[in-house]
Amino acid sequence: MDLQLQDKVIIVTGGAKGIGEGIVRVLAQEGAIPVIIGRNAADNQQAVAAIAAAGGRAGQVAAELAEPAECQKAVQAVVAQFGRIDGLVNNAGVNDGVGLESGNYEDFMRSLHRNVVHYYLMAHHALPELIKSQGAIVNITSKTAETGQGNTSAYAAANGGRNALTREWAVELLKYNIRVNAVMVAESWTPAYETWIKTLPNPEEKLREITSKIPLGNRMTTAEELANTTAFLLSPRSSHTTGQILHVDGGYVHLDRALANA
Repeated sequence: MDLQLQDKVIIVTGGAKGIGEGIVRVLAQEGAIPVIIGRNAADNQQAVAAIAAAGGRAGQVAAELAEPAECQKAVQAVVAQFGRIDGLVNNAGVNDGVGLESGNYEDFMRSLHRNVVHYYLMAHHALPELIKSQGAIVNITSKTAETGQGNTSAYAAANGGRNALTREWAVELLKYNIRVNAVMVAESWTPAYETWIKTLPNPEEKLREITSKIPLGNRMTTAEELANTTAFLLSPRSSHTTGQILHVDGGYVHLDRALANA
């Protein structure tokens, strides 16, 4: 299926690694021009080079999105370089383990800036261009908003905010024909996930335990699977879909996990 994304300029925050990198790769394969926004210029440039080597096009802007002023500068830089914005994927963030017992005000607020404040600011600053293009927004969100995880109050709160903003923006932006949806991630193998699991006492055993509870295939969701759904939501092929939170998770959140071992 042609997703009709040829030459569309689409911002992908945190697009140099992990799920974001998967989204960038799929968008480039579809003929779009993904623009990576992330804090590490070297990582951004490496990802852009990989896209170019595969015959695609991509751009990058180095910015620390946890700093509010950097969000506006990043959007301005994209417009200056490409002249338009056709889509926004809010993806950057980190499960930083700011819990209720272990956290404090400063850490909690810092985590919100890392994980949800820049979602709002990127959409706010990109909106004038999205209105012109009647573009689309996709927010990447996490199961922690619905299931909880323990010892990660700030990240769970941020993802609850991402979900709420998805529905709120879908309503507010109806008049501009801008669609807003979310893709919810449960268990997906990324460099960050690998780093986390290696901190556990028995990482291989823990990984087997986790995958055994994923109903569909007893395996983790791939970055490409998340990217495919994201690309579809950005495309005109999903022209009557807005305000939706799609769980691309092998049934992890909503199916009885006992089914995984049935």
